[in-house]
Amino acid sequence: MLIINGTVHTMDGLTIPNGYVAVSGDKIARVGPMEECPDHWEGETLDAAQGHIVPGFVDAHCHLGMFGDALGFEGDDGNESTDPCTPHLRAIDAVNPLDRCFEEARAAGVTTVVTGPGSANPIAGQLAALKTAGRWVDEMVLLAPAAMKLALGENPKSVYNERHETPTTRMATAALIRENLSKALEYGEKLDRAREDEEADKPDYDARLEALLPVVRGELPVHIHAHRADDIATGVRIAREFGLKCVILHGTEAHLIPELLEREGVPVVTGPILGDRSKPELANLTIESPAVLTLQGVKTAICTDHPEVPIQYLPLCAALAVKGGMNPEAALAAITIHPAQIAGIDGRVGSLTPGKDADIVVMSGHPINLLSRVRAVLISGKRVK
Repeated sequence: MLIINGTVHTMDGLTIPNGYVAVSGDKIARVGPMEECPDHWEGETLDAAQGHIVPGFVDAHCHLGMFGDALGFEGDDGNESTDPCTPHLRAIDAVNPLDRCFEEARAAGVTTVVTGPGSANPIAGQLAALKTAGRWVDEMVLLAPAAMKLALGENPKSVYNERHETPTTRMATAALIRENLSKALEYGEKLDRAREDEEADKPDYDARLEALLPVVRGELPVHIHAHRADDIATGVRIAREFGLKCVILHGTEAHLIPELLEREGVPVVTGPILGDRSKPELANLTIESPAVLTLQGVKTAICTDHPEVPIQYLPLCAALAVKGGMNPEAALAAITIHPAQIAGIDGRVGSLTPGKDADIVVMSGHPINLLSRVRAVLISGKRVK
């Protein structure tokens, strides 16, 4: 396909006022101004009609496919709230790609998501980065596992307080995480010794510790659910203690400590900013947070936390951030290239770069303008809308 006559937001270079994007197979082949557009093109041509051509939107944190739309308990597969530490759980074993919310995501231009377990458990399980097109989850995977989900603060406290089990305090939540990370380090050391010395005892297989090995080895990042500033600090503290790659999810009070996050080099996936202050740790919720973080130099993405906010409203969340003071292009970056970089999938998605996957959205106007309509969506070069 050749997409012509549109404002091209490359997201890793200059915006082209009147340009084209050429797609070959499932990849982006060429991007440039209309003066350089190929005269002859074998295949379909799509006229953007002076609209906007952007990369497919990326939601860096949601639970798409994990909580079935309108199904109740039958479709609720996001929280295994019977054990506070479940690192061996894999999102791909719960995602239902036939959930109609995938279709709604595609229709809104959301072509990639990082989805996985919720925040009931201090160590919740493995997140996965998926394309939103497909009927077989294995064929939709961009990266799995993409991260290990950890949770601090009110959610694990509330879940296990109701069960009269540990953890019921922030101290116990952090202690459980540390305990399991330390066990994983010890488990890894025993495995290494057994490989080096035939006489050394090999530890019994432990699925939980096996899942945590790439985390403590610095190979798999941790995405930490944390709203309050003190919970954010705890997450960063634990990450520093164990040498973990760390991303803060939600960060409702991150705007109160932006210079500290910038100093630590910790990215934040903010949101959802479309909603009410439904619990105490959301007391300082503000649409100004993404702007404050971005201006401080913190790598910032915007998420829906679907189904908290329906996945199709990701561009609306970005628009609210603009209302809160964020530059429109920065807001667009927060739902394209920045979430892709934070999720470690920017080699495939997030920008209109030759060689990357042809995940492209054609819109009637600027994507952050609420009156703009989605005219076409491509995922891996195939038109899905």
